[in-house]
Amino acid sequence: MTTSVADIEWPKPITISAGRDCLERYQRWSAEAFITADIESLLTDRSAFIDNLLRQLWQQLGLDETELALIAVGGYGRGTLHPHSDIDLLFLHSSALCNKAQQAITSLVQMLWDLRLDVGHSVRTLNDCQREAAADTSVATSLLEQRFISGNADLEQALRQLIHTDFPWTSDQFYHAKLDEQNERHQQFHGTSYNLEPNIKSSPGGLRDIQTIGWIAKRHFHTQSDESLVQYNYISAAELLELRECQEFLWRIRFALHLEAGKKEDRLLFDHQPAVAARMGYEGRGKAAVEAMMKDYFNAVVDVSELNDMLLQFFAQTILSSAKDLTSFTIDRNFKVLGESIAAQSDDVFAEPEHLLELFLAIAEHPEIRYIRAHTIRLLRNARRELNHPLSDVAACRELFMRLLRHPRGCGLAFELMHRHKIMAHYLPQWAQIVGQMQFDLFHAYTVDEHTFRLVRNLYRYTTASGEEEFPLCASIVAAMDKPELLYLAGVFHDIAKGRGGDHSELGELDARNFGLQHGLDEQDTDLVAWLVRQHLYMSVTAQKRDIHDPEVIEEFARQVDTPQRLDYLYCLTVADIRATNNSLWNNWKATLLENLYQATRNYLLQQKPSPQREMRQRIHEHQAHAMALLLSAGFPVQQVQELWSRFTADYFLRHQPEQIAWHSQYIMAVSDDELLPLILVGDENRQGTTELFIYHLEHEHLFAEVAAVLDHQNLSIHDAQILATRDGFVMDTFVVLQDDGEPLTNPRHIERLKQELHDVLRARRPAPSTQRRLPRRLRSFKVPTKVEFVPSRNARRTAFELTALDRPGLVAQVARVLQQLDLNILTAKISTVGEQAEDLFIVATEANTALAPEQCDALREQIMLTLDDN
Repeated sequence: MTTSVADIEWPKPITISAGRDCLERYQRWSAEAFITADIESLLTDRSAFIDNLLRQLWQQLGLDETELALIAVGGYGRGTLHPHSDIDLLFLHSSALCNKAQQAITSLVQMLWDLRLDVGHSVRTLNDCQREAAADTSVATSLLEQRFISGNADLEQALRQLIHTDFPWTSDQFYHAKLDEQNERHQQFHGTSYNLEPNIKSSPGGLRDIQTIGWIAKRHFHTQSDESLVQYNYISAAELLELRECQEFLWRIRFALHLEAGKKEDRLLFDHQPAVAARMGYEGRGKAAVEAMMKDYFNAVVDVSELNDMLLQFFAQTILSSAKDLTSFTIDRNFKVLGESIAAQSDDVFAEPEHLLELFLAIAEHPEIRYIRAHTIRLLRNARRELNHPLSDVAACRELFMRLLRHPRGCGLAFELMHRHKIMAHYLPQWAQIVGQMQFDLFHAYTVDEHTFRLVRNLYRYTTASGEEEFPLCASIVAAMDKPELLYLAGVFHDIAKGRGGDHSELGELDARNFGLQHGLDEQDTDLVAWLVRQHLYMSVTAQKRDIHDPEVIEEFARQVDTPQRLDYLYCLTVADIRATNNSLWNNWKATLLENLYQATRNYLLQQKPSPQREMRQRIHEHQAHAMALLLSAGFPVQQVQELWSRFTADYFLRHQPEQIAWHSQYIMAVSDDELLPLILVGDENRQGTTELFIYHLEHEHLFAEVAAVLDHQNLSIHDAQILATRDGFVMDTFVVLQDDGEPLTNPRHIERLKQELHDVLRARRPAPSTQRRLPRRLRSFKVPTKVEFVPSRNARRTAFELTALDRPGLVAQVARVLQQLDLNILTAKISTVGEQAEDLFIVATEANTALAPEQCDALREQIMLTLDDN
């Protein structure tokens, strides 16, 4: 085993085989050395190791006999190289290249590729460099970090002088270009550092943000040293040390990630997190090591983001002279408005802790403020370090915090900046516990604190013009609330107990009650906030996993909610919660389910709790009357419609909207011959933003299994299914489906392909497609135990069961195959996916249309678990 890098030397001459062996030995050494070595030493050593390779190849291929210069640029030019980072090279020449030189360059680059190194190279003259740098800031940036390796040193010096004296971008142009580049990059990550699978290099607060500071400084100050920032009073020595500590921590993660992935990889994927944590020396069982590493990571990137924001502002004030001619007025003796920023009036402004809260209240009161002035950020950071107890312990802070929550703009930018600058963590001890708290699933895209912040921001958006347009129902409800601050508090506390063990809803309820007591809320208000925290998942679960067409489900939900006020608050909280979970979770289907549940429950509560049976009869009558009116206006005679409907069951009219009933009826009446079956309709007559697939066919054994297999083959996911039979031997099956991206199916060609495949399968012209597909990469790191739990059904002839399993392609189709093998029929399916976990409800019956016997339930559970676990 190699124990010293001194033992590893490049062979003479370098061949592909010997060179690969040398690289492998070096890679093993660096992996061993990583455990104890200083990370900067490892990076500079690897850079020097590659330098030696290049110098040796330069001589070996005769390039030392040319007038070329070999220059490292970009990341390699900085002299720090990760195990699989790009090696960016510039071959600089002053006159036309002869064939021999061109062939030698080609041979060198080819040798590096053969050694399995990632190489980027360019061959340019000084004029080429000047022209390319003027056209592209990325080229200009790479040249700022040039480093001589071999060849004509005078030529390299000429380039260095050119960049120093005749750089094609002025300081202000370069500043704007790099700032725009950073903003665009941040938007690719939704403007947050808190993604659960972050990009170590490019996410907000990542290594790129540190490099951006360095690039602007190098251009403006013509220096290669970070210490110049201290010399020019842009950053204190302590802040520079903090920035370097963050950089070294991110370097260590990236280095470990490259070792673990065995390739250039900057995304800290779930797959790699446990092994990277182990390499980093984190200890703990299960997810504890990853959780500890990621908390440190998120704290580091937040610090980098804050320092980046502060330093870029300082640069702007100098480079752009942005402090000149700014409108300015005094807010009070502590703060003033300067342009679009808020600034402290003195350096001891935060000597009293309540002034920290006054800063954010002033931001809420002055809508022209867009950000905190850089020097004030520095004062805020310094004041944070001096705090030795939570701000909520101070009575004046508590009063200001409640004023902020009650302010019409308090939970807008002010709350965002409180979160970003860690004041929420210093106000509420419970918030400090969720900062950087991982959520080990594919359901949540963010850490607990970032998810909570986004939920509160969503609640605030209901009060804005854009929110009113996008969510008119929520906006109208919030506008009518006497105390919207209670909704914000429910948002703050809904997940605040995650990571502590136990039921986070119960623990969060207790935290909310303690907050109410500490902050002087009356008993009624505290009860409402505590109830919302305890029940914040109830509406989402009911809408997505229960049959909300069933009046008894509505009755049970209404009993739990109890009052229209609770319903209003819970609905608004639920919509904001789902939208804050990840960017792909919210869709029109979920919006429709929640709104339907809200309206049905509200009607129930306002009608003095009518009986479910009467409610059912009334809904059926309303649906039939409306659908009949639609059909009559389309020219269909009453008698023909009534004859058709006499074949339908009451359940059909209960579970479909009038528009759907009219749509189905007009096409069924047009079917004159069974040979024309199956009738397949695809559309969105209910205007739910989904795709409805309706199939009318002769009674067909195991139709659900075949349809599910086709839908899976077409990359469509089932979200709801109703399997209904007519009184005379036909089936009418309705499926709500969406594409993989959560969007409805609208492409005409795809719709025709779907119809054709369904026709072929249901007419037995071809077998149903296989449901066996490879597990996607993101699911391979998760293990979800398969569970089948039978739940009570109101219909004595039906059996309902809930399936919890690892979501995977073809899951519903595989379950349908099991039911087919056991001669069982699916009557209803509600498909709900929570990240990597499927939580599906199925209602089934035997072929004799009876509930399953106990032994049949046992056989079903065993077969589903066997099938899914094997797959």
